[in-house]
Amino acid sequence: MFRLLNRRVLKHGLLLCTSALGTGYLGQYILQKNKVNAASPAFHIPEIWKDDFPSREVQIDKMSKEPEYDIIVIGGGATGCGVAVDAASRGLKVALVEKYDFSSGTSSRSTKLLHGGVRYLQKAIMQFDREQYHMVKEALCERGNLLKIAPHLSGPLPIMLPVYKWYLLPYYYAGIKLYDFVSGRQLLRWSYVISKNKALELFPMLKKEKLVGAIVYYDGQHNDARMNIALAFTAARMGATIANHCAVTDFIHENIVVDNDQGQMQTKKVIRGVKCFDRYQNKEFKIRAKCVVNATGPYTDTVRQLDDPSLPKICQPSAGVHIVLPDYYSPTNMGLLDPNTSDGRVIFFLPWQKHTMAGTTDTTCDVTDYPSPSTEDVDFILGEVKNYLSSDVQVRRGDVLSAWSGIRPLVLNPNKKDTQSIARNHIIHVSDSGLVTIGGGKWTTYRQMAEETVDRCVESAKLNPKRDCITKGLMLTGGEKWTPTSYIRLVQDYGLDTEVAIHLSNTYGDQAYKVADLSSLTGKRWPVVGKRLHEEFPYIEAEISYAIKEYARTAVDILARRTRLSFLNVIAADEALPSIIQIMGQELHWNEQKKKEETDRAKRFLLREMGLNLKRDMRREVTINLTREEMSYYMKYFRQIDVENKGFLTLTDLKRHLQVSKNDVSEAEFRILMGEIDQNQNGIIETEEFLQLMSAIKSGAVSTSHFIKAARIDKIKHNPSPERSGGGI
Repeated sequence: MFRLLNRRVLKHGLLLCTSALGTGYLGQYILQKNKVNAASPAFHIPEIWKDDFPSREVQIDKMSKEPEYDIIVIGGGATGCGVAVDAASRGLKVALVEKYDFSSGTSSRSTKLLHGGVRYLQKAIMQFDREQYHMVKEALCERGNLLKIAPHLSGPLPIMLPVYKWYLLPYYYAGIKLYDFVSGRQLLRWSYVISKNKALELFPMLKKEKLVGAIVYYDGQHNDARMNIALAFTAARMGATIANHCAVTDFIHENIVVDNDQGQMQTKKVIRGVKCFDRYQNKEFKIRAKCVVNATGPYTDTVRQLDDPSLPKICQPSAGVHIVLPDYYSPTNMGLLDPNTSDGRVIFFLPWQKHTMAGTTDTTCDVTDYPSPSTEDVDFILGEVKNYLSSDVQVRRGDVLSAWSGIRPLVLNPNKKDTQSIARNHIIHVSDSGLVTIGGGKWTTYRQMAEETVDRCVESAKLNPKRDCITKGLMLTGGEKWTPTSYIRLVQDYGLDTEVAIHLSNTYGDQAYKVADLSSLTGKRWPVVGKRLHEEFPYIEAEISYAIKEYARTAVDILARRTRLSFLNVIAADEALPSIIQIMGQELHWNEQKKKEETDRAKRFLLREMGLNLKRDMRREVTINLTREEMSYYMKYFRQIDVENKGFLTLTDLKRHLQVSKNDVSEAEFRILMGEIDQNQNGIIETEEFLQLMSAIKSGAVSTSHFIKAARIDKIKHNPSPERSGGGI
């Protein structure tokens, strides 16, 4: 019996190894025959390519006065802006309106990957699903194109798949090699197998117990919000009329007479435009068009039912939560894929913008303007991260710098109950009134979706484009003259800090000099120009001025999309907010009431949508769990600061204590210290708040503390010496 079992294991192992090697060699042979390089330059720039674009106010004025557009696009996400680019490149007259800001919804809250979908390929093979296979193949083709047309915003990223059971190594290798093979002409880099030692060398934080090896494959990574904005202004530079912060309130319907199937005349209601409300200027206007496109992502059904309330729903929203951790959680250029989480979902663990991003969850949800990450989702992701990291790395809730939720517009298959089984392919539907709806899809395939949508518009509305689709290989704004060394000229010509110059170059491409031109003097010997919004990040004040030229009209536009500050560190975003409000107020002529409104709106956004409430809740939920010795030690320190024995600390108490300690702290730092401890925001530090902070630091709910460092409070040892325990500080 034992020999028979050994033979079976050997037989299946050899079979798996043979299939893996066969897949690899076959894929290599075919791709070598093709001799293609997916990183080659893009093919062309548009025929109409303006040096600049009109202001937002000019665009809205033009929309309201234009007799008729060919196409109006509702929705300024990746798909909507992609449709605007495609339509404009064909010579059609196109307008686009977005309720909030470009990329304010799902398109800025993605996993930041340009990929075909490894898990979809697995399902396609295991379930013999041709539809999912073609979806992966299409996505891989589009991945290569997007890396070409926006080289400054995207690039290849190696992703490691660690293997902890030897018999899974050939199985995974065969699957990844098939992924290479399906990539065809758009292969980024060859996948490869590495040993346990090499895996730990490339990813030192990885758990080494039972690790047998790993597989490394390549996908694309990008700055999703900036890519979306590049699409919007690519359309604008080609002559499209675009505007953000404009909500569609209703459709303009007209009745026309048509022949029915029996050859009889009948009246038919068709869409001839939309009614809009400019949310920034508080004014209504109308836009007339031959065709209207609904590209609103999760709001697909909301817009469809605005046209016809009887239409059935075709979209199933699903929430995906991501968290951001410090950079030391991952190498600077190596991601991690966990294909088998505790509940079957796939978790990515990726370096992004010098931080580490982990996610995502996949949960059915309701559509909302304010998707919020839950504590349960954050805990789930942290739990999965712990499973793959070394025991030397202490995964703490306090290390979560930011958390956000994005609503995916998945296409619903009524035969399947859970969203994990829904592929993110797309559908295009034309209603009886002529509304063209593009639903589903994902970031990587936005261009193909846009092409098919415009084709359907041309067909259904009988439009007359000047040319066929040319968006494959069509360079996006910023990419035309960009090279990986473009930042050097910014350093040399403007005197920018190198880190800032790299950021500007990789964000704005060959338009980065326009931001540099707006930069103010720092008052230092070096860098000469480029005042930072926050000392920990390379974002500079000039980017706010440039963002206003790119139609940014709220502080949230700056925090979330024109910079990625709120996505990277919600506390830093909160600290940078006053400076942002001040600069925007000057340029947009805000009065004090408007500044307060914008401040309050931004703070609600950070609390509700970027995880600031979770960070505060983590503190509040921490029970005071201190030993008798620790309690005595910290209370003694508290009383030393509270010289008047009030039972609480004020800002004056804190300043006096730090001055006595000869610790020079600025006013801004004082506000940070108070905000860190004063959880109920009443201007004083109560005993309970003080002890809760100490307990939160002990438990890991708070990773570091400005207050602890400034006040020089030592962490009490578990076995203090008699002198230490009795002598205080």
